Amino acid sequence: MIYSALKQSAGEGDGTIKKLFLIRHAKSSWKDGSLKDFERGLSKRGHKDIEMIGSYLRLKRVRPDLILSSAALRAQLTADLLGEKIGYEGSYRYLDELYLTPPEMLLNVLSLQEPEVESLFLIGHNPALSELANILQPENFTKFPTLGVLALDLEIDSWEEIQEGCPGRIDYFIYPKQFRYYLPGQIRATLDRRER
Repeated sequence: MIYSALKQSAGEGDGTIKKLFLIRHAKSSWKDGSLKDFERGLSKRGHKDIEMIGSYLRLKRVRPDLILSSAALRAQLTADLLGEKIGYEGSYRYLDELYLTPPEMLLNVLSLQEPEVESLFLIGHNPALSELANILQPENFTKFPTLGVLALDLEIDSWEEIQEGCPGRIDYFIYPKQFRYYLPGQIRATLDRRER
């Protein structure tokens, strides 16, 4: 199921909401065949997609409290460039534990985050991200495109409560192909008006 990029954020509920953004790294480069998988950077399309998705997140005034990223170069670059695009000034944590790891490890890493962190980006790889998405909510995510962003509102008081089937909802699911033909101009125009 595809979720609209223009869906509104969740309203206020009775419980505490933690905002989790599951983000797959941008399109990687295969130009240099001598590089190990861990060392691959981003392609031109990957950079362009970050510009596009970053503009949309900035338009929505998305500001995480923390960015967690796989230590693989393509994920680190995605984290750095996306953070720069949205005006993020917080800390980055690059973790080997997020590289090509099972979804249970991602859950474990999330559960260790400080309770004052209300919103965070987790930037990693498939298939772990798709599998984690399916653990956390009932929809079946069979495909998680590069630079796909799944925004989840989790009804938990602290990250240590995160587990399979924990209460919450999908806010939105976006990916670059949705924006390729008509939204970039609207995003740029809106941001230009705000910055005048």
